[in-house]
Amino acid sequence: MNPIINSLGAIFLVLATGWALKARGFVSPSHWAGVERLTYQVLFPAVVIHTLAVADLSQLPVLAMGLTLVTAILGVSTVLLIVRPLLSRVGINGPAFTSVLQGSVRWNTFVALALAAGLHGREGATLMAIAVASMIPLLNVLCVLVLARFAVGRPMSAAETARSIAVNPFIWSSAVGLLLNQMQWMLPAALTTYVDILGRAALGVGLLVVGAGLEIHRLKQPRLAHGLAIGLKLVVMPLFAWMLARQFGVTGTALTITVVAAAVPTATAAYFLARDMGGDAPLMAEITTMQTLLALVTLPVAVLLLG
Repeated sequence: MNPIINSLGAIFLVLATGWALKARGFVSPSHWAGVERLTYQVLFPAVVIHTLAVADLSQLPVLAMGLTLVTAILGVSTVLLIVRPLLSRVGINGPAFTSVLQGSVRWNTFVALALAAGLHGREGATLMAIAVASMIPLLNVLCVLVLARFAVGRPMSAAETARSIAVNPFIWSSAVGLLLNQMQWMLPAALTTYVDILGRAALGVGLLVVGAGLEIHRLKQPRLAHGLAIGLKLVVMPLFAWMLARQFGVTGTALTITVVAAAVPTATAAYFLARDMGGDAPLMAEITTMQTLLALVTLPVAVLLLG
C-alpha cells in the first residue's frame, strides 16, 4: 500500500503545485497555453516514442492488454448510447451527454504514466505505453463521432475528422514508436538519448499543466450528470477492465497497469474538444475537476483491490 500512496501522493502534490502557480498568477495564462502546447505536441510524444521504440514487446501481453482496454471502452460507451434516450428525459441533453460520455471513457495519460512509472519503473512505463497505443486512437475517433452527432456545434466533415485523428500527438507518436521498435537495433544512440531527454521532462511538466487546468471555482453540488460520469469512470471502468483482463489472461504487473489505465480520471483535453465541437464545456470542466480530486481516494482502492 505504501508505494501506491507515495506515488499517488507525489503526483497530487505536483498537481496542487500547478494549481497554486496558476491561482497566484506566478505563470501567466498565455504562458500556460504555451507550456500545455509544448507538453502535448512535443514532450509527451517523446515519452511514448522512446518507451515503445526500445521495449521488448515480445515479452509483454500486448494483445491481451489492448483487447481488454478497447473492450472496456466500447462496453461502457455502448451502454451510455443505449440509455441516452432515458438520460435526455431526466435533463441530460445532447451536449451534456457528450461530456458524460467523454468523462466516462477518456483518461488522463499524464497521471497514468506518472503512476505507472512510480509503481513499476521502466516496466510500468512500457506497459502504460501499450495502453496509450491501444486506447488513444479509439477514444479520439469515438469522442469526435459522438460530439459530431449529439453536440450543437458544427459537425466535422469526414475529411476534418480524419485529419484530427491523423495529427493527434498520441496517435502519431504511438505509430512512430511501434515503427522504430521494429528497427531498434539500428537506431543511433544519440537519437534514442535525445528522445529520452525530452521525454523525462514530460511527466513533471504535464502534471503541472493538469493541475493548472483544475477549476476549483466550478465545483458545484453534484448533479446526475456529474455522478454518472464519476461512477462510470472511477468505479465501473476499472472493475470492468479488471474482469476482462482476468478473462484474457493478464496477470502481475500488466494487470496492475491495466487497472491504473482504466481508473485514472478523465483527460483535461476533453474540455477543449467539448468547447471546440459544441459540447457542454462547463460540465466537462466540472467533471474533470471532480474526478481528479476524487481519484486521490479511488485510485489507491482500485490498485489495492484489483491490481
